[in-house]
This record gives sequence, structure tokens and C-alpha cells, in this order.
Amino acid sequence: MWEAIRSNRRRSWWLIAIMGVLLVCLGTAIGLVVAYPHGGLPGAGIALLVWLVLWLIAVSQGENILLSLAKARRIERADAPQLWNVVEEMTIASGLKSMPKVYIIDDNAPNAFAVGRRPERAALAVTAGLLKRLNRDELQGVIAHEIGHIHNLDVRFMTIASVMVGSIVLIADGFLRALWYGGGGRRSRSSSRGGGYAQLIILGVAVLLAILAPLCAQLLYFACSRRREYLADASAARFTRYPPGLAAALEKISRRAGQTKSTNRAVAPLYVVNPLQAKAKFNLFSTHPPTEQRVRILRSMGGRAGYADYEAAYREVHGGKRGCIGAATLESGDSVAARAATPEPAAKQQAVERAREVTDLLDRIANLILIPCLCGVRIKVPPNLKRDTVACPRCGRAHAVPRVEAATAKPGQAPRAMRYARKGGGWESFKCSCGHGIQLSPAFSAPYLDCPKCRCRIEIVGSGSSS
Repeated sequence: MWEAIRSNRRRSWWLIAIMGVLLVCLGTAIGLVVAYPHGGLPGAGIALLVWLVLWLIAVSQGENILLSLAKARRIERADAPQLWNVVEEMTIASGLKSMPKVYIIDDNAPNAFAVGRRPERAALAVTAGLLKRLNRDELQGVIAHEIGHIHNLDVRFMTIASVMVGSIVLIADGFLRALWYGGGGRRSRSSSRGGGYAQLIILGVAVLLAILAPLCAQLLYFACSRRREYLADASAARFTRYPPGLAAALEKISRRAGQTKSTNRAVAPLYVVNPLQAKAKFNLFSTHPPTEQRVRILRSMGGRAGYADYEAAYREVHGGKRGCIGAATLESGDSVAARAATPEPAAKQQAVERAREVTDLLDRIANLILIPCLCGVRIKVPPNLKRDTVACPRCGRAHAVPRVEAATAKPGQAPRAMRYARKGGGWESFKCSCGHGIQLSPAFSAPYLDCPKCRCRIEIVGSGSSS
């Protein structure tokens, strides 16, 4: 597999080099239009400067920007134990040295993506819909696919390539707008009367480049992206040793991916199934191979899960055409028996439990104060509610809103500002004096914490903490 990854990287750098030539040619042509005949070199320099600025932004804040565009929120082990365990398992199976940070997106459509210029800085984001709809084997397949992208350094290439495409699009769009609104036609006629036919030719070339360069760059970007999806699928089959898990997940995701509430175009190509192309027919502008082909390959592996098994299935589906796995990997006979499916409870019961767990997770992320009632209802109280009590909407019982209280100092000790007494060992939520909602996980055992909003220290006493 390593040689396929190396070959893909080499091909990727060639594609980026071609994009760089397009960028320089576009900048040179625009520079000649603006300041003929000495503007070519400065124009190319400005184009490279634009690329450098965008590249520095991508290197320093690229992951955070993409996660912010997707409205992803970071979570910890206590928030989603099964998801966390699956990410840990696939990190170990892939041989990564560190586990990616885990994020969740409040979107009911199932999907996931990974970001990170280096594996050490990688992050993996999943939607709430993915956690609700996939069983453990299917979730494992999707996580393994995304960790495959991290392991194969696909995310690094996607970052560089997307910055290159963005630079070309930005420069071309700016030039065409300036030409349209800045009276380019009048300058051309003036140049023509002065005998500047060369300027007219250069103007035509610049306009043609401004139209075609972004198109060509995107085609190169999409073509290389599609090959990477196949390699990530092969990696997922190998890491999980259960190809049907990813196949079933892709089928579920493709049916609902188009229902995504809001998808930024910069993030869409990173998802396991592009939500902007989920229902569209495959064409040159597709960022992913057809989902049907990906599923057929995974289901054609015949109870095997190795790279050689994926290659055989790939060739079968594509009619014996050139494969995607390297020859050395195939010669090593990397054929692995697939494992059996993980035993699961009844599907309906499992779906209800997953939906409840994900809903609780989203409520905690939103910092809602959750109050359990004896009738079984979980009352959700916004932190900014001014009342001290709320009534259960089902049985009418009155409940005090959990909040901090003034702490009394022991003799000889400095005064303590606030304290909260735990009621048990599960998830608990309460209001700080500033009105901010605070969540305590079952694993929390520290004697105090600082409010994220007002930074005031709160003493935690009772179950699981020191008193």
C-alpha cells in the first residue's frame, strides 16, 4: 500500500506543479494587460504572493477555519464513549502515533470528514445524524475511511491543492470583475487606435486564461481527489477487517447526504460523501467516485479484507482496468480474512438508544440545564432563564433550577466564592452565578473548576469529588 500512497503523492505534486504554472501564467497575462510591456513579471510575483498569503493562513489556521465553517464542536471521551473508542481503535489499527481530535456537527444528515496538515494535528468531525443512524460496524467503517485519509496524508494534499485552486479562482475572478466594471473595453479601443494590437491579443489571452484556468485547476483537483477515495476505502477495509460495514454506511449516507442543512463549498469535498453531489450523476466535476461503485467493490471482496482483496474487487468492478494498489503490495499477498459482524441488540431498540444519547450530547453542548423528573421527562432549561423554578410539562411538578451557592469558609481559611454539591455520579448540569450553563461528566473528580464565561472558581463537593 505504501507504494500506491507514494505514487499518489508523486502524481499529486505534479498536479500541483501544473496548477502553479497556471497561476503564474494567469498572473503574467494580467500583469501585461495592466502595464504593458513591463507588467508580466510583477503580475506573476503578485499571483505568487496571493498564493503565499493563503498558504500561510491554511498552514497556521486551516484546520480551525474548516471546522468553524462546518460549525463543529469539540467533544471528549465522556461525551460520546462509543465514538471515542472507535476512533482509538482505528488509530491503533492504522499505526498513527496520536489520536485525532474529535468533533461533532449538529446536523441530522449523516456524514463525516477529516482535516489536518499533519497527522499530529489531525481532527475528525462527524455529524449527529451519523451517530444516530449507524451501528458500531458502520461507524467503524466511516471512521477508518477518514483515518485512512489522515494516514495517507491526503488531507495535506487537499489543503495545498485547495489553496492553489482558491488562489487561481480569486485572481481570475478579481481580474474579470475589474475588467467588467473598470472600463477595460475603452482602454482596449484606445490601445487599438495607438497601434497596440499586441495589447489586444494579450487581453484576449488573459480573459481566456481567467475563464479556463480555474476550470482546469478544479478538474485536476477533482480527478486526484477521486483516486484518494478509493485508497481510503481500501485502508478502511484493511483497518476494520469488515468491508460490509463501510459499504452499508456509504449506502445510508448517500441516501441522506443531500439533506444537509448548510454545507460550505470549501468543506463539501472533504466529506466521505459530498453532500452537494449526493444525488448528482457522476461527471468530470465530481469530487468522489460514484457511491454505487464504491459499495460494489467493498461488497465484492468475498469475505476478505486485505489490500490485495480490494484490488481484485476493484479490477472486477472496473472491467480489469488498471488498479489502484501498488504491485509490491500485491506481490506480498496481503490477503486477510474478514471478521464476523459485531453482535448488536435489536435494531429498533438500538436506534432509540443512539438517538437519545446523541440528543443528550447536543443538549450538553448547547449548555442546557437538564433536570430529570420522576415522571420520566427530562426538562431542558436555557441558562439565561431568570426563574429559580420550572414546572414539568407532563406532571406539573416544580423543580428548582440547579445553581451554585455561596460557600462558607472554614475557620482559618480564606473565603470561598461559590460551590456546587453533586447529586450523584452521572451527568449533571447547573448554572453559574453569571448565568452560564456548566456540565459535569460522570468522570469529573476534581475539587473545583473555573467557569468558562466569568472565570470564577467553583468548588465541587459530593459524589466523586473531594469535600
